[in-house]
Amino acid sequence: MNPERCKVDEALGILVGKWKPIILLHLFNEGTQRFSELKRLMPDITQKMLTKQLRELEEEDIIDRVIYPQIPPKVEYSISEYGKSLQPVLDIMHEWGTAHTNHMQKKRNSQNASNAL
Repeated sequence: MNPERCKVDEALGILVGKWKPIILLHLFNEGTQRFSELKRLMPDITQKMLTKQLRELEEEDIIDRVIYPQIPPKVEYSISEYGKSLQPVLDIMHEWGTAHTNHMQKKRNSQNASNAL
């Protein structure tokens, strides 16, 4: 891969953030969700941040937003057809994150054992 032509930064720009991967994983696992349902699934996110993250994902065509013309308004979010292509990327990132967590735990345990001597 040629560093000058690398598009990893492009992908990370879309996915990076504390909440975007969590939002995507909820939509992949739970299916279509209303705003209030997503908020309930992520109680620590603010309404403003959830709105911002959803808008950014929608702008990148990663999620679909459907507004139903009723009172009160009903809005649903789901993974777009294009967004489904992220599933293997998120799976691999999860696997690597799990392996890295295990690696770092072993390293800390080894350092603690060395320090105890």
